[in-house]
Amino acid sequence: MNTSDYLPAINAGAMHDINRTAILEIIRRESPISRTAIAERLELSLPTVMRIVDELFAEGLVKSHGDTEWSGGRRRPLLQFNSEESVVVGVDLGGPIFYGAVSDLGGNIIEELEITRLGSSSEDNFARTLTLIDALLKSEKIKGRKVRGIGIGVPGVTDHKTGIVTWAYSLNWRNFPLREMLEEKYDLPLIVDNDMNLAALGELWFGKGQDTRNMILFTVTTGIGAGIIIDRELYRGSTNSSGEIGNMLPGREFLGQNFGDFGALETNASFTGIIRLARNYLHLSPDQPLGGDEIFAAYREGKTWAIKLIDEMVQYLAVAIANLTVSFDPDLIILCGDVTRFANMLIEPIVNYIDSSIPTPPKLVMSDLGRKAVAMGAITNVLHNTTNFIVVRKLT
Repeated sequence: MNTSDYLPAINAGAMHDINRTAILEIIRRESPISRTAIAERLELSLPTVMRIVDELFAEGLVKSHGDTEWSGGRRRPLLQFNSEESVVVGVDLGGPIFYGAVSDLGGNIIEELEITRLGSSSEDNFARTLTLIDALLKSEKIKGRKVRGIGIGVPGVTDHKTGIVTWAYSLNWRNFPLREMLEEKYDLPLIVDNDMNLAALGELWFGKGQDTRNMILFTVTTGIGAGIIIDRELYRGSTNSSGEIGNMLPGREFLGQNFGDFGALETNASFTGIIRLARNYLHLSPDQPLGGDEIFAAYREGKTWAIKLIDEMVQYLAVAIANLTVSFDPDLIILCGDVTRFANMLIEPIVNYIDSSIPTPPKLVMSDLGRKAVAMGAITNVLHNTTNFIVVRKLT
């Protein structure tokens, strides 16, 4: 093993950041709380806690709560996470409509906007991204608040360390230096990540994953993707491609086929896929409109062709969810995207298909955050990247 493969010893600065992370997180999750309680819970000395709390006060991350505690012969106010002082801009570039939101650190949306993607060139899509960010930053609703950073969720393989979009098919971005281009205009901390990774972080901090350690966010919309959380941390994979499950092969009949930029699973189980299959089945001409809503409406009406298509979609999704379950053993799988509108027609059939086929069927729920999940994940990621957030876990 090369010596560079070893982690460096924890010096005083790193230990300070570890303690600071733990203190900020316990305040965020358990406000209001006393300095003494924090010291006892984290097994830290009270002076250490007090020094770090003073730093967090100075940065506007912590504020006083009305109640007080006894400390050293005098009363001290309890501590509360200061979620209102700063805001984060979160942008979701997935789908034909770009979504952006400004939220405080508590996940409360202050402003949100949608703009339609125009054209298909990489330049057009970048220009629309700037238009959306500019509109959010100019909102009267955030006047007087500190903008802590901007987080961008991209529907494709993205190197979060460099901010380069390796490949985003729908945006026509290949090896696109998105963060570098944004830094030329915005003097703010910037994070660029896969949209499903950010959405998974959003669910972990603010959605249905708050009480889980291991979860998977599974999205079904124009395409199919996932964000994977293991021990409350994002799992990215060796090439930042973890969660690109639209490329999953849901059966041996797909071996040896070339699906190009649209994988085998999403070809057959995404909304784009079932619309294509329905159009072929019904022999529709290009000028005859058909969407997912019409297909599910036909399913409700008992149309044979729609029942066949939706049942096949459910089977493909069930195979994918079963394979993810036995691979990662999550506490929870959260479905999001267009699929949430049809939860009553999908969850029960999916569960029925896999219930007796694998040893530990997953708990399967629908997201409540919807497109806000990416913006919520941006808050998490920006906060982590601007507070020297460090997590240390003892191996067992």
